[in-house]
Formats: sequence, C-alpha cells, structure tokens
Amino acid sequence: MTTGAATTVLDREGLNALVAALTASGRTVVGPTVRDGAIVLAELGSADELPYGWGVELEAGHYRLCRRDDEAAFAHSAGPQSWKNFLHPQREHLWSADRSPDGTVQISAGSAERPRYAFLGVRPCDLRAIAIQDRVLAGGAFRDDGYEERRRGAFLIAAECTEPGATCFCVSMGSGPGADAGFDLALTEVVDAAGHRFLVRVGSEAGAELLAGVPHHASDPAIREAAVAAVTAAADRMGRVMPSVDLRQLMGASLDAERWDDVASRCLTCGNCTMVCPTCFCTTTEEVTDLTGDHAERWQRWDSCFDLDFSYVHGGSVRTSGRSRYRQWLTHKLGTWHDQFDSSGCVGCGRCIVWCPVGIDITEEAAALRDESARKEPR
Repeated sequence: MTTGAATTVLDREGLNALVAALTASGRTVVGPTVRDGAIVLAELGSADELPYGWGVELEAGHYRLCRRDDEAAFAHSAGPQSWKNFLHPQREHLWSADRSPDGTVQISAGSAERPRYAFLGVRPCDLRAIAIQDRVLAGGAFRDDGYEERRRGAFLIAAECTEPGATCFCVSMGSGPGADAGFDLALTEVVDAAGHRFLVRVGSEAGAELLAGVPHHASDPAIREAAVAAVTAAADRMGRVMPSVDLRQLMGASLDAERWDDVASRCLTCGNCTMVCPTCFCTTTEEVTDLTGDHAERWQRWDSCFDLDFSYVHGGSVRTSGRSRYRQWLTHKLGTWHDQFDSSGCVGCGRCIVWCPVGIDITEEAAALRDESARKEPR
C-alpha cells in the first residue's frame, strides 16, 4: 500500500452501491464467490455474493474452504482461476466460412460483441500478471485483437492482500501484498472493533468518477494505520519463498541438472500448472467443419507446453519426455521469459503448487536447482 495517498472509506452498503453503479454502466462485474466447494471468479449480481466469512486452507496439492471468525470478504488466497479466464478465454471463435450453392465463399469474423468487464477483488499478484499478459498479448508486433479489446474496456478494482496462504510467495517476486499501480480503485479491507470497512485509493480518472457517484466518507488516521499494518503483516506471513538468486542465470546454467529427473518422476505432464497460471498464454488453433463441408470455423484455444503435440514438427515432437517438458516450462517461466518480455513470468501466486495433483512446488524445485548448482561449483 502506498502511504500518504489520498483515501476514502466504503462500508458494505457502499461496496454494494459500487457494484450496482458498475452494472448500471453496462459492465459485467466479475468477482470472487463461493461455488462448488471453492472460491471462484464469476459474474456478480451484487456485492452480497462476495465470500463474506470464508477463507481457504492451502498446501501443495491441497485446497479446502474454511469458515472464518469474522465476515471478511477478501481474506482468502487465490483460487483455481485467474482473470486470464476472462481476458484470454480458454476458447475463442476467430472466424467462420460458408460456401454458397454457386461456389462462392463468405468469411465472417468471430465474436463481434465482447463484454465490458469490471473485475472486483484483483489481488496485487494478479495485477502484475495482467500487466505481464498486456505485454505478451497486446504489446508486441503480433497482437491478440480479442485480448486487446477486452483489456481496453476492463475496469480493475484491486483488493490488497491481508491474508496470504501457505503457498503464496508474492513478496519474493516483487508483486505484493500491496497494490502500487495498474488499478482503477484499490481496496484494503479492515475488520476490527470499529466495524467492517474498505479503505479506497483511486488509481485512475475512471476510478475517481465512479467513486464520486457512490456513498463514501473521508478516511481517518486510525483506519489508514490499520490498513497499512494489515498489508505489512501479510508480507511477513508468506508461506513460501523463492530462492534469492538470479533465477534467469540459474535456469540457463541448469539445463543438464540431475534434478530434472527427480521432478520428471513425479510430474504427470497434465498441464494443470499452465491452466491455472495467470501468465501462461500459449494457444493453438483448430478448424472444424460440418458433414457437408459447406461450413467451417476456426477456434483459438489454450494449449500447454506439457502437451506432447505442443512441440510437434514434421516428423515428431521435439520434447518427447516429461523431463524435457517440465524443464521447458520452468526455465521459460523463470528464465527465458526475461529475454522475450523483460520480466519474470512468475508472480508468486502459488496456484501451480496448490493445483498440482502431486504437489510439485515451483519454489522447492528452484531451490533444489540452486543447491545442485552450488555443489557443482569449483571450490
């Protein structure tokens, strides 16, 4: 949290009014809610659908909902989805082609109308992930038009982290627990003897305009101090830590490490880590046609470097072993991502650890590679 920034305060009714104003403006409001035994991201009809009073227990390969002693709405760690699911959806219709009886072919674009989103409760690590995907999908020569349009219309309301999970390591990656940039509004939830309130900071003109239209009141020193203390305390309670070494250099020097055999013996190459990762962006395209051959469609869908066909070239796949596919994922995420996009591809959200069926831990693997490299250094 940025100290000294101008702040205001919303209560629960004010948060309801905020969601109502966003809905009235024609936006689809998406935020966390309890569904199917998890805190998931879904369209919200009102702020009452937020997971008030719910938290989560996290460990490697383990996720469980649990009741809290208070009614906090944002005191939970990242769930199985990220905002990538909405900005860079799993499947997207690119175009259709229809052949007329006279033999002419008419081609039409895919989804003509895309929703204008408002995201409520974006964690600081996910703000960083969105910024990374902006660079990947909208910042280069080959832009994803669908992503760019959805992102351009998105309104982001951050929720600073006050309750990190056992698999969180955003401090190691410099992406949390406080929100410094990339938001329209930022909330810091405070639940104490004085009540349940949300300290609000404005990050854009659109955010200021929206806030002006909903009931709020000025902040006081007590709530500002409580908010700063909560975020500061969260930074000291991270459940994981990434080794404090040059990860880019470590990955480049570890291509022949023995550790890859160890992790390959456990990895199922299922691709769960890439599906839940908020920055993984790989896609493929597929064409479908009807039985007559007169109608065809092209779709873009998520793909994964753990898929055997992902590295297929004429003659076969380049990465045929689980060892090579896991190595590709980790060395790209922590190493060669810097060469492509000038940043790490990891934001420390810990989703890949939680949703790995066998509990492979990215921080543990990086530490093991560091230790192996240190053992091999000449003395």
